[in-house]
Amino acid sequence: MKVFSMANEEKRGLLETLRSTLGKRELFAVAFIVILATSVIYFQLGLRQPWVERRNIVGIIRVEGYIETRSIVTRCLRLINKAMMNDSVKAVVLVIDSAGGYADYVEEIYLDLLELKTKKPVVASVVTALSGGYYIAAAADYIYALPTSYVGNIGVIGRGPPVLIPSEQVLESGAYKATGFSRLMFPFNLSRALDNFVSAVETNRGERLKFSTTELKKAKIYLGVDAVNGGLVDSIGSLQKAISKAAEEAQLVRYQVVDLESSKSGLQTSWQTESNETFMEPSNVTLKVLDDLHPPPAVHYIYLSPQVINQGALPTRSAADGSTGNASVLVDFSHGNQISWWDLDNLIAELAKRNVTVSFLSQPYELESMLVDASCFIVASPTIGYTSEEIEAIKNFVEEGGLLLMFFDPAWEYIGTNGLSQGIIAPINSLAIRFGISFAKGYLYNEVENYGIYRNIYVKNFTEMPLTENVSSIVLFTATHIRSSAKAVAWTSNVTWSSVAEKTGTYAPIAFVERGNGIVVAFGDLTFLTEPYCYVEDNYRLLLNLVSFIATTKAAGEEERLSVQYEVAKPNIPVGTEKNYTEWVNGEEGWLRWFKVSETETRIEQPESTTHYYFNEDGSLKR
Repeated sequence: MKVFSMANEEKRGLLETLRSTLGKRELFAVAFIVILATSVIYFQLGLRQPWVERRNIVGIIRVEGYIETRSIVTRCLRLINKAMMNDSVKAVVLVIDSAGGYADYVEEIYLDLLELKTKKPVVASVVTALSGGYYIAAAADYIYALPTSYVGNIGVIGRGPPVLIPSEQVLESGAYKATGFSRLMFPFNLSRALDNFVSAVETNRGERLKFSTTELKKAKIYLGVDAVNGGLVDSIGSLQKAISKAAEEAQLVRYQVVDLESSKSGLQTSWQTESNETFMEPSNVTLKVLDDLHPPPAVHYIYLSPQVINQGALPTRSAADGSTGNASVLVDFSHGNQISWWDLDNLIAELAKRNVTVSFLSQPYELESMLVDASCFIVASPTIGYTSEEIEAIKNFVEEGGLLLMFFDPAWEYIGTNGLSQGIIAPINSLAIRFGISFAKGYLYNEVENYGIYRNIYVKNFTEMPLTENVSSIVLFTATHIRSSAKAVAWTSNVTWSSVAEKTGTYAPIAFVERGNGIVVAFGDLTFLTEPYCYVEDNYRLLLNLVSFIATTKAAGEEERLSVQYEVAKPNIPVGTEKNYTEWVNGEEGWLRWFKVSETETRIEQPESTTHYYFNEDGSLKR
């Protein structure tokens, strides 16, 4: 807008000229038009930037919805920058109604807000502040919430790296070039992200925070009134309270409140109208949406309901077509079992080294006939219950000397929608309870001692038996516990929690039951069998002991004469005696070392295996 000035003589000359050429009415009309035009110009400028000429503005910045798209972050950062750079804005109120989002995006907004509050007071007014939403709120000098606002859920959700299936056409330069992270170490990456989150809360809340670090890491959701008591929120109050507090902190008596995103604020730009953020509303967010936006591996400071998490795509688990010939181990694939070759690969490989074959039951009507030649029957994560006829056949199999192994894993990958619809544990317990065993609901976790995250638990207490020989510590990855009238094989420390019972205790994730001439062993985890998790602590030692246990179990249908032929009796020779033999297997020469460990134990060593035999006081072989 140009401003012209002229000397007094020129003004008088101009007026005289107008008087001489115009009458009074015409002069009045010209003056009116000039005044009207000037008013319109100033009014237009005022609409575009009403607060440019004003002073003492309390600006409103809204953080709403899931923070998963770049446009949402860009909007927030630009508004923060405008508030920081414009001297008219004396204080800022954050209106937060968000359940968080992508970790990087949340941290960007949080760090910019820290810079803003070094220059101007920042007050938060919380409707909902969960996970990353609270991370952002924590940057404020003062936080208000409604009595029933949802606050907290301090934690991380990670989508782990996928398994790389290599290609001869697409080549990568390093083992982690395509996946980015180690699957085994990814829980520790999440732990570091969680530590950053908790540190930000503790630093910003300072002495006002009443919750301990352990309590924060539980990721609980608190109502507004409880969040005040715990120090996550300063006071109960509405947006108007937050505005008054911001003005007070900025020492303002007279001020105007401006929504910095409003079109009347002069901040509306093309990028705002182009972005379509409605799909980031809670009802539209699924794990698939998040994976499309941020392909795994990805870290989110976000709250998702259990229903959304359980909608995640399951890995393909197709039953393999196994041989139906004479087999030592039979694996059940006929009851909607959520396992595959992939899960049992290591177990099958170790059994193969000992000349133990594995076959698969794909049709339930073949169960009884296929159990005849089996020495071991594996039931893992079924999603269809067992009939009374099937249960009777399995009971007979065990009582005649067979080994029954039951596995259940409470992770969603081993349950699926079918298992969920059948009551999760109901299918496997339809069989387990017939042997005095019951798999518990929920999962175990330990907030004190864990492998990376709270539900990867250590187990360090074991019963002395062949299955646990040389095993001092194992890690189970999302495991449940087992209730049994028989003896536990392993149990947790007394600071382990049950997610369903919501109490600490000593829980048994492995149980051992003898029935007739046979044995039943139950495991509350499957992941410890799979790579890379089987290489943690003594997990592989446990797997090898299990393989030896299977390999030395005779088929339930063998003739009695064969049982006598292979019966091992107590040797009547001194303890410490060692004997070395040469043996021929399939035409190949090998060696065998026999060693008497004690009066009740004998050890047999071969090139690829070591077998221990334990005896009762009467010299009979223990089962």
